[in-house]
Amino acid sequence: MQLYDVNLSARLLLGTAQYPSPVVLTDAIAASGCEVVTVSLRRETANGGGTNGFWPLLQATGVRILPNTAGCDSAQEAITTAQMARAIFGTNWIKLEVIGNADTLQPDPFALVEAAKVLCADGFAVFPYTTEDLIVADRLLDAGCRVLMPWGAPIGSGRGLRHVDALTSMRGHFPDVPLIIDAGIGAPSQAAQVMEIGFDAVLLNTAVAKAGDPVAMARAFGQAAGAGRLAFEAGLMPPRDMAVPSTPVLGMADLGLGGLR
Repeated sequence: MQLYDVNLSARLLLGTAQYPSPVVLTDAIAASGCEVVTVSLRRETANGGGTNGFWPLLQATGVRILPNTAGCDSAQEAITTAQMARAIFGTNWIKLEVIGNADTLQPDPFALVEAAKVLCADGFAVFPYTTEDLIVADRLLDAGCRVLMPWGAPIGSGRGLRHVDALTSMRGHFPDVPLIIDAGIGAPSQAAQVMEIGFDAVLLNTAVAKAGDPVAMARAFGQAAGAGRLAFEAGLMPPRDMAVPSTPVLGMADLGLGGLR
């Protein structure tokens, strides 16, 4: 999988919030096999990399950092946050979030496109958190984004893919664009479904961080994402309306007639 100019082998990206301890976080990252984690700027302080030790902790894991603009509700706030994140974390990667509704945490498509245009022109590799709307997706690509991150369901809901048909259409409409489901995934089976319909990766946080055993859950999600991708590449059988016997009937004994056919 290639995201901008970086080649990755893992199909799972993890968030870093809400874990019970730093040790559990780092163990979960290792167990998942992920190579990219998202970090909110609010988890770290400016000037010299911060004082709370969170940044050195993540550096020690060896994963790539994807800062995000979580909590921003305007284009200008997201742009400023992205610029600060680049200075602190030393990366031009940014997960762009501009929230338009406080209840659903749905992205604001107008502010999202506006911020994406400015950040792409400023040299950022933008990962926009968006909906499955094809028009918005087109506008984000026109703005310079080379990755799209549609939601599966509202953040933290664990409801999985609410609009499978729309997301499947999105995959077909943008066959050469890396697509990552971001938000709403609550179970490994849902992560596998994401991959089985042809998406490139899945990003999640709460389902692992709030699990009874986050490390085991992280491992389960990593394996599910890999299995789903392998199934997609192998070629899933299409659903059928009627039963089809798996055992051939030719040559079977016809006991009712007392003979063979």
